[in-house]
Amino acid sequence: MRLHRRLPDHWRIGIAGVMAIGVTFGFARYGYGLFLPEIRREFGLSMSLVGMVASATYLGYLLALTLVGTLVSRLGPRPLIITGGLAATAGMAMVAFAGSTPPLVIGLILAGTSSGWAWAPYSDAVDQALPPQRRERVLALLPSGTAFATAIAGPLALLAAGAAWRYAWMAFALIALAVTAYNARVLPRRAAPARAPTQIPARNVPVWDLGWSLRRDAVPLYLTAFSYGLGGAVYWAFAGDAVTKATGVQEAAPLFWTLMGAAGISGVLTGALTERLGLRRTHTLLVGALATAVALLGAASGSWAAGSVAPGAWGAIATSAVLYGSAFMAGSGLLAVWSYRVFPDRPSAGFSATVFFLGIGTIVGPTALGIVADHHGLRVAFVLTTLILAATALARPRHKPADAGGDREMATSRLDG
Repeated sequence: MRLHRRLPDHWRIGIAGVMAIGVTFGFARYGYGLFLPEIRREFGLSMSLVGMVASATYLGYLLALTLVGTLVSRLGPRPLIITGGLAATAGMAMVAFAGSTPPLVIGLILAGTSSGWAWAPYSDAVDQALPPQRRERVLALLPSGTAFATAIAGPLALLAAGAAWRYAWMAFALIALAVTAYNARVLPRRAAPARAPTQIPARNVPVWDLGWSLRRDAVPLYLTAFSYGLGGAVYWAFAGDAVTKATGVQEAAPLFWTLMGAAGISGVLTGALTERLGLRRTHTLLVGALATAVALLGAASGSWAAGSVAPGAWGAIATSAVLYGSAFMAGSGLLAVWSYRVFPDRPSAGFSATVFFLGIGTIVGPTALGIVADHHGLRVAFVLTTLILAATALARPRHKPADAGGDREMATSRLDG
């Protein structure tokens, strides 16, 4: 506890945020895809139903985001982040003890809302608790929690193989409860930060007034968020099952998951990457890496019908995991920083609007491409996803607002300073 008290604010907020994002995304939302083979076997789910369930979890996420945009200015970020942690805990516990499909689906949806409650409010928590030169660096760091959680989930899936998958979900729920308690301790109770105010004052308009949320600079941000959400939802929902089918090895999916999470830890460097390359080039690099990762997984599926793995398929699968893990985690940080620059006067509300479009993509993706997979196979679904992601390279940031004035201070910050 003494060490906790000696840590500077940016470290305490950063650690709490990384853990909160880890349990709400890495466990509560994406754990479904990791354990999909076991869940499908036990509950007899078709691929189209799998896609619908995944979309339903994202719909819960989207509803939570809508409420966050309305409530954060009244309640502050702390109650909403704690709500997210409790939703993750309760939802994952329901999944662990589900005896039939209805409670399984309810638990997955409840757990899926948790990331909607937790992620966007951290923009306000960081904005309120930290000085300007620390904010963007911490915001870029937070999504790496998903990578750490995913890297933990993979080995847990190996230990809890087969029917023992429920024990892993029990462990997830307990970890989520502990992380929620830590966030309740660390986050400031009142929205009265002892720091310089945000440079652009918030306008006195309703939270969801289209006049502020549909700024010209936000259009490419929203398009990127939609594509990122669609591609991510498809990959997280179907990649584990695809790898298991491709290899015929039950342990392949957890190993794939662990490799993806380990690669995603590089997302802690997102802030440095955007500083060096700028938002535009970073955007192009990450979108290209995501499209390549999905394409490789689709290409590795060429021999699936034959029931064997073609030469080079193992390498394609591993490369896909590394590319996707690193690019997806960094992409989350990119959206957070990009949104903060577009909406400096409304950090949480602006990020909620951004992630709202991401949420629409996550709802459309699994259902639409799950139906495609049922009729034409996963390979075709992955090819379509690749094309959508590749087209997103055209939706680049229009300019670099961080290169001017006071925002330069944010862009040159260091977490460990």
